[in-house]
Amino acid sequence: MTTIDSFEKIHISIHEKASDGSRVVAQEIAALIRLKAENNQPCVLGMATGSTPKALYAELVRLHKEEGLSFKNVITFNLDEYYPMKPDAPQSYHRFMDKHLFSHIDIDKQNIHVPDGTIEKIHAREYSNKYEQQIIDAGGIDLQVLGIGLNGHIGFNEPGASHTSKTRIAPLENNTRLANAYEFDNVSQVPRLALTMGISTILSAKRIVLLAFGASKAEIVKKSVEGNITDSIPATFLQEHNNCTFFVDEASSQDLTRFKSPWLTGEIEWTEKLIRKAVCSMAAEKQKPLLMLTLEDYNDSGMADLLVKHGPVPEVNLRVFNGLRDTITGWPGGKYTEDVPRHPERRYPQSKRVIIFSPHPDDDIISMGGTFMRLVQQGHDVHVGYQTSGNIAVSDEFVMRQIDFAVEFDNSFTIDKSRAAMIWRDALDFIKLKKTHQKDTPEIRSIKGMIRRTEARATCRYVGVKEENFHFMNLPFYETGLIEKNPPSEVDVQIHMDLIRKVKPHQIFAAGDFADPHGTHKVCFDVMFEALKRLKAANDISVAECRLWLYRGAWAEWDIWDIDMSIPMSPDQVLQKRNGIFIHQSQKDGVVFQGSDSREFWQRAEDRNAGTAALFDNLGLPHYAALEAFMQMEY
Repeated sequence: MTTIDSFEKIHISIHEKASDGSRVVAQEIAALIRLKAENNQPCVLGMATGSTPKALYAELVRLHKEEGLSFKNVITFNLDEYYPMKPDAPQSYHRFMDKHLFSHIDIDKQNIHVPDGTIEKIHAREYSNKYEQQIIDAGGIDLQVLGIGLNGHIGFNEPGASHTSKTRIAPLENNTRLANAYEFDNVSQVPRLALTMGISTILSAKRIVLLAFGASKAEIVKKSVEGNITDSIPATFLQEHNNCTFFVDEASSQDLTRFKSPWLTGEIEWTEKLIRKAVCSMAAEKQKPLLMLTLEDYNDSGMADLLVKHGPVPEVNLRVFNGLRDTITGWPGGKYTEDVPRHPERRYPQSKRVIIFSPHPDDDIISMGGTFMRLVQQGHDVHVGYQTSGNIAVSDEFVMRQIDFAVEFDNSFTIDKSRAAMIWRDALDFIKLKKTHQKDTPEIRSIKGMIRRTEARATCRYVGVKEENFHFMNLPFYETGLIEKNPPSEVDVQIHMDLIRKVKPHQIFAAGDFADPHGTHKVCFDVMFEALKRLKAANDISVAECRLWLYRGAWAEWDIWDIDMSIPMSPDQVLQKRNGIFIHQSQKDGVVFQGSDSREFWQRAEDRNAGTAALFDNLGLPHYAALEAFMQMEY
């Protein structure tokens, strides 16, 4: 047993990207199907739904179409279904499985089992017992695929679910309903119940694989794998299974002790970032400023080895303190007026060409508004690349308000009213009759895109960006009119390459918010990063002097040890940023995809920036009203 094994009670398989982990699981499933087929046996699979297994199912479909993997001997049992829920409803897991897997493979439809969300409640127990018996009659589940909720639920077994629970109707916690609200028009439409396999049913599977991808899953992965078994975190029951593996990516594994506190798991190489991480973590735990840490603190925290190699204590404390202090600057484009040692940015050229890539038309001002304004005020040539139209995040009600104004305007001033009147009338008629989850018409999407563009233009004018310096990229992958997007394509990459070649930037600021590996921010980053790598590999002059700085979204900030540049803001500058965010009226007073956070974007941003400043203050560094933080990334 290794030191890591003493912390991790479930086997972990860590992969660089979610797609890599999904591919490995798909290969394991394919091998099992083939082995069973060779022995003339059925292969019984337990299936999960949600965004996490989509890549897994896509790879299974590819294996079927390109490598001849047959599913004729496969029997499937899905974990759960909303209750009540019709099988043809847009949010139905029947529909999900058919869309992402069953309609693309040669499985016998009689072998597909998805819980029925239409049964009468008085027959629920009878139906649940029958579902359990069907699993037993099939020979038991050979391999069960699981995802995991942020509260540790598996299937729809919420905290408090019994270890002995079997298939049943179960209540859904409010945070689970909020997390799934993106599938519905609003959270009130998310069912409060679900028909789900029980913990006992899941644990009866011969093999269990759990997929967890993205930074948002890091905390619950750690608790599930390293914590004690408790019904408050149902996934911890998987520690009792003798053949369970968590397949995770680097983001979702970051809170594991082997990464979060590697000095506790054995001999390590003390890099500068790791020293900062260890000492800052210790200071936060001890609730002490950096320069007040003592020898006893280091020994209590298992960091005697750090002192042996880099001590004594005062020198290590000062080393970390100075490193953090040197990230703070009011000159994000470099301070050309004087030579500042260890400044995060170069002194020259005095006026830098800058591209701020904004995944949605408001991420620039929400995530780095203070820095955005400073760059312009300090004379840099700032460009903004709005990567997507953001059109699906505009409510129908807001569109109707804009159309009412446009109709009034046309009636008052437009000479040729016929064409405009027809467009407005058709748009209003569509919205009034629009069904739940119905895809907007091209005209409606165009109007919503116009709304976002006008707000983005107004923000740029507010900040002082030149008219010719804001670029609406309208990346094609986004333009589905639905929550689910197309995979990014070569066209998306080329659009980035064209803009970078045009501007020849010294700095690029881009969103590094990867909490959701399937989210717009992550896709926008991936295509931007691919463009940069290609240009660098070709020795393109456009990136010869370019540095890449990553900002975070409205929800979370970089860990303090990952921060390479921090831009302070005064109370007045915080207010200026807030006023810039307010320009995006379509995103104020409630947004289409609110998620589990009820705060408005400006509140999230201010709380995050104030929280970062408080972290610095608690460590004994200068006190500011707010800080925006950035991490430099090589490409």
